[in-house]
Amino acid sequence: MSEPLFWLGLSILLVATSLTAVLVAAIPALQEVARAARSAEKFFDTLSRELPPTLDAIRMTSLEITDLTDDVSEGVKSASGVVKQVDQSFNSAKQQAQNLQVGTRSLFVGFKAAWKTFTRPKSSRRSSDRLSVNQKSVLSPRSQKAIGQYKSYRNQDVYDDANSWDSNNTEDWLDKE
Repeated sequence: MSEPLFWLGLSILLVATSLTAVLVAAIPALQEVARAARSAEKFFDTLSRELPPTLDAIRMTSLEITDLTDDVSEGVKSASGVVKQVDQSFNSAKQQAQNLQVGTRSLFVGFKAAWKTFTRPKSSRRSSDRLSVNQKSVLSPRSQKAIGQYKSYRNQDVYDDANSWDSNNTEDWLDKE
């Protein structure tokens, strides 16, 4: 019997030695785990102190970016309105310039017609327009007919040029009187 006791004692001694070796090897590892736990605790503490202000700053930055985006959108709309107003002003100025050109051209045509009217030679063909009623009845029927044709031609809208009034026919029938 002594022999099993010996083996039992030896087994217990080996188990105790193994446990001692495991504990000796595990102590530095457990110290590292403790150190990692303290480091994690410090990290989480720092994170809990620093994260809320950082998140607030990010939220404020996003709000400012939104405000700036709105301001830029309003600026673009305003610039678009200004561009439209400038375009309308250019179109209006162009239209006014065209109107001025037409008005100036009409003015020069009017001055040209007036100049031709004032510079043409004075003839006696209009003296029949100024005859009194008694004097008109003295005219021959042929002259009265020519004066009537002259007046109807003058009232038409086919007057092209001041020179078209200068014709030898009207002077002939007035001179024959």
